[in-house]
Amino acid sequence: MSLRIVPVDLKAARAFVAAHHRHNEPPIGHKFSVGVADGDSLVGVAIVGRPVSRVIQSEGATLEVIRTATDGTRNANSMLYGAARRAAFALGYDRLITYTQADETGASLRAAGFRVVAQRPPRPGWDTPSRRRANKADNVPRTLWDTATGYAGEGEQ
Repeated sequence: MSLRIVPVDLKAARAFVAAHHRHNEPPIGHKFSVGVADGDSLVGVAIVGRPVSRVIQSEGATLEVIRTATDGTRNANSMLYGAARRAAFALGYDRLITYTQADETGASLRAAGFRVVAQRPPRPGWDTPSRRRANKADNVPRTLWDTATGYAGEGEQ
């Protein structure tokens, strides 16, 4: 097995997420996407876009890993987070964030230099009077992770 980072367009990334993500649908848009391949086979994707939170969007040069999905290949998710981090910083962004659900360990995030910055309670849904949406809430607590250009995570030189 020789995993390598590969470019992936949004259409291919969305199709991979639709086939492999366990609880979320593919996002509509992105700033960029990246894949990991084993030989000629795509085994994982990461989709990076603007932060979902309008508060975090207003803070400046921050991107969010909106979705990752793999076929279960060992170390693929860590490679995706690391590649997304390097790409975001190379594009001039100062911070990259993502969220995990309560039942996810975050091992891939730690390996890629992310750190926990906050715990978020379950949301009853995304529907608000100012922005009506169909509620697809799963009512699960989440952990907010981030990595910034000035932060050297565990395992980094």
